[in-house]
Amino acid sequence: MIDRYSLLEVVGLYVGIAIFLFFVLAPFIEGFLVSLKPLAQLFSTPYSFIPKNWSFDAYVNMWVSVPALGMHIFNSFFISTVVTLIVVVIVVPAAYAFARFNFTGAGLMLGAFLAVNMFSGAVLLIPLFRLMRTLGLLNTYWAMIVPGAAFLIPSSVWLLRTYMMRIPRELDEAAWVDGASRLYTLRRVILPLAMPGIVVVAIMTFIGAYAQQFIFALTFNSKTEFMPLPIGLFAFFGKQEVIWNELMAASFVGILPVMIVIVFLQRYLVAGLTAGAVKQ
Repeated sequence: MIDRYSLLEVVGLYVGIAIFLFFVLAPFIEGFLVSLKPLAQLFSTPYSFIPKNWSFDAYVNMWVSVPALGMHIFNSFFISTVVTLIVVVIVVPAAYAFARFNFTGAGLMLGAFLAVNMFSGAVLLIPLFRLMRTLGLLNTYWAMIVPGAAFLIPSSVWLLRTYMMRIPRELDEAAWVDGASRLYTLRRVILPLAMPGIVVVAIMTFIGAYAQQFIFALTFNSKTEFMPLPIGLFAFFGKQEVIWNELMAASFVGILPVMIVIVFLQRYLVAGLTAGAVKQ
């Protein structure tokens, strides 16, 4: 409890929290302030951290500088949503199987899932490109959805499996005594109890899918209409200069969908991440 600490220790705690928050939030605060500054003021000497003449013009002009910005944001949201749905549909039964059934090779498969997470997508770009070309998925949404889901499924299986293992097996046995099948037990008994864990997996997957689109879009897609936000931000890099204030403004507007998802589902996120933190 906080009451156990002396005044000096409490002050030290708050100073430590303030320093931590400064290092975490400083880039975002500076980015937001850059979006409010006129372009000419960004390279003035001496550099001014606080804008002298601030305005929200960059948030208006960015839609003119990059007319397809809205489409890029929609593509990122659409790709992340589809990836999240695919991952959840695959991960839920897989995590239930790994949590409840003892079958040959289960440990080996879980170890292989961990091994997949150790590889960056950049390492496997060439075989992935050949696979996408063979399947005819190049220059489509699926060229970003399929590898995105493939790289996020292993960690999601581990996360949800750990959560489901904390659900008492006695509930399954009680359902079997009442004549319920495995599928019915999963749907009516396990899923409601595992919902906080499923929501955590969905949120983490959505954020991961939103962040990893750059390399797959750059390699497997050459059509502008399918490009996600990270590629769209490159449009602010001109031949003569970079429109930094509009680039920062577009970045903040682009992450709004992720922020909205987190704000509306944060209570599930906290409940899922802290489940099992206290020994019963």
